[in-house]
Amino acid sequence: MNPERATPKEWVGLAVLVLTVLMMSMDTTVLYFALPFLSASLEPSAPQQLWIVDIYAFMLAGLLITMGTLGDHIGRRRLLMIGALVFGASSFAAAYAGSAELLILARAVLGMSGAVLAPSTLALIRNMFRDPTQRRTAIAVWTAGLSGGAALGPIVSGLLLEHFWWGSVFLINIPVTVLILVLGPMLLPEHRDPRPGRFDFLGAALSLGAILPVVYGIKELADDGFAWKYAAVTAAGVAVGVLFVRRQRAAASPLIDLGLFRDRGFSASIGVNLVALFAMVGFLLFATQWLQLVYGLSPLEAGLWTLPAPLAVAVTTTVAAVLAKTVRPGYIIGTGMVIASGGFAILTQLRADSSLALAVLGASVMSAGVGMAIPLTADLIVSAAPPERVGAAAALPETSNQLGGALGVAILGSIGAAVYTRDVDDATAGLPPEAAEAAEGSLGGATEVAQHLPVGAGRSLLGAAEEAFTEGMTIAAAVGAAVMLAGAVAAALLMRHVRTPGAEPAPEARPKTDPVPAPNPE
Repeated sequence: MNPERATPKEWVGLAVLVLTVLMMSMDTTVLYFALPFLSASLEPSAPQQLWIVDIYAFMLAGLLITMGTLGDHIGRRRLLMIGALVFGASSFAAAYAGSAELLILARAVLGMSGAVLAPSTLALIRNMFRDPTQRRTAIAVWTAGLSGGAALGPIVSGLLLEHFWWGSVFLINIPVTVLILVLGPMLLPEHRDPRPGRFDFLGAALSLGAILPVVYGIKELADDGFAWKYAAVTAAGVAVGVLFVRRQRAAASPLIDLGLFRDRGFSASIGVNLVALFAMVGFLLFATQWLQLVYGLSPLEAGLWTLPAPLAVAVTTTVAAVLAKTVRPGYIIGTGMVIASGGFAILTQLRADSSLALAVLGASVMSAGVGMAIPLTADLIVSAAPPERVGAAAALPETSNQLGGALGVAILGSIGAAVYTRDVDDATAGLPPEAAEAAEGSLGGATEVAQHLPVGAGRSLLGAAEEAFTEGMTIAAAVGAAVMLAGAVAAALLMRHVRTPGAEPAPEARPKTDPVPAPNPE
């Protein structure tokens, strides 16, 4: 037997890792339905409501790099167990929080522990699956779990809230963390850097000071429109990011080996993640609103109709892992991005009275294309790093995902909002100033205003608002298609010489040796 190939124990251990990221990603969306219920109970202010929802993602994004490197120092399984324990404890605290302040604190600790789980699981996959083909399959399964959790969050919370109180959406994590804590030590091996050097505390502080303001500033710019204070926060984060890079160049034991970026497969993969999540997350902001506010589905129904997208991801991640045995990754990634661009092209055909099938088809094709690209980029990233330093590298895919998603929401959201405001302007001409401002601000605002108007006027305003929103959505989809096509071309060109990790060089590329001369008969 090939000693490099994983045994059944590693594959069962993979199930524990997938369960971990499923739980972590589910918590990013689990509050979508619970927010009205906890608002009635805790009565948070409007800013507190935003922090309850957003603090999890902010802490997750800001601490990924630090926690990935910490796993290299103290052991990836040990850190995973600590993270799972803290995740379960903070979930319990969130479920029984008696005030908005306590809930915000609990969600912040959840984000910190979530930042432990994602890089630790991916780093352990790199260590457990040394055979490249098996590793790509394992990463494909891990990716499906990561994307499936975000889709399942609203559905699980919707089902729980039909029978239990709002804290149940957090208590669902408790049995999962218990399972991880029991099975993890039995099934997961321990790995760490044997010579990690001194932990770079200054670099860790700079990474948090760079990523957190950038993600926060971009999100606030997307939510509230341009404001100098948010632009200044974003610029400050970029400036700290420059200091972080300088620190990594000078540190004896940096958090991230910047030399990895000289590897074309590594650096191009980071860029692909950024571009793919920019387009996908930025557009999903519109898709969820269209399903509920234009097509008229309930939140739970809308969540159920999004399930074909993660199922499509599960299929294409598997296809990509099989193709990678014979096809270079740049071409597979480029093909996936072209498919995603085709999904966006389908979505440009949506109208306010379009069928639900068209929206579901477009979103599923888009997700399928992204699902074909992302597992291979994760494999290229973790394969480029030395096994003893893979924890830090494993944090980079999710970090680029978070930054790409924030940029997508900000830029595509701003484009859609500008189109909506322009197109709905005529329909609000006869309304009082406050009502007109609310209706021009968002489709939700127009829906609320329409309910207080006479039936004819309300229908007219709502129809115009739905058309305007859908127009903005289709223009955002066109931008997403263009971005994906550009990314596909760039991936194919930049990665055309990059080989699949572990693949044998093509026969013509192998070095030729001079034939051994025949002995002289004399």
